[in-house]
Amino acid sequence: MSDDFSEKDARALSPLTLAFFGDSVYEVLVRERIVKNGSKPIRELHDAAVKKVNAGFQSLASQKIEAMLSEQELEIFKRGRNAAGSNVPRSSNSKDYHRATGLEALFGYLYLSGERERMKELFDIIYDMDDMTE
Repeated sequence: MSDDFSEKDARALSPLTLAFFGDSVYEVLVRERIVKNGSKPIRELHDAAVKKVNAGFQSLASQKIEAMLSEQELEIFKRGRNAAGSNVPRSSNSKDYHRATGLEALFGYLYLSGERERMKELFDIIYDMDDMTE
C-alpha cells in the first residue's frame, strides 16, 4: 500500500480536513527552513516561526501564489477558503483567516496527493516573501 493518497482520495477529503492537516505540514516546512539556517536560542526560533505561521502572513502568501496555481490547485484553495469556520482567532480578521485556511487546505492536498515537489516550489516562493505583517 502506498503512503500517499491518490489524487482522488485527497480531493474527497473535506476542505477543513485538508486544512487541519495542511496547517501542520506548512508549520513543519517553516520550522525546517528556520532550523536549516542555524542554531539559535529557542525564543528566536519561535519568533521567526510566528512571523511566517500566522493568518496575516498566510493570507498575503495566498495572494502571492494564487495566479500561479493550476485550475485544480485553485479549486482546492477556494474550497478551503470558503469552508473556513466562523471561529476567527482574535489575532486575525475574517478575510485573512479564510485565506490562510485555503492555503493550509492546499498544502494538505499537495502533501497527501504526493505532489511534494510542487508543494516545496510554492513554499519557496512564500517563504522568501518579505514579512509585511509587522
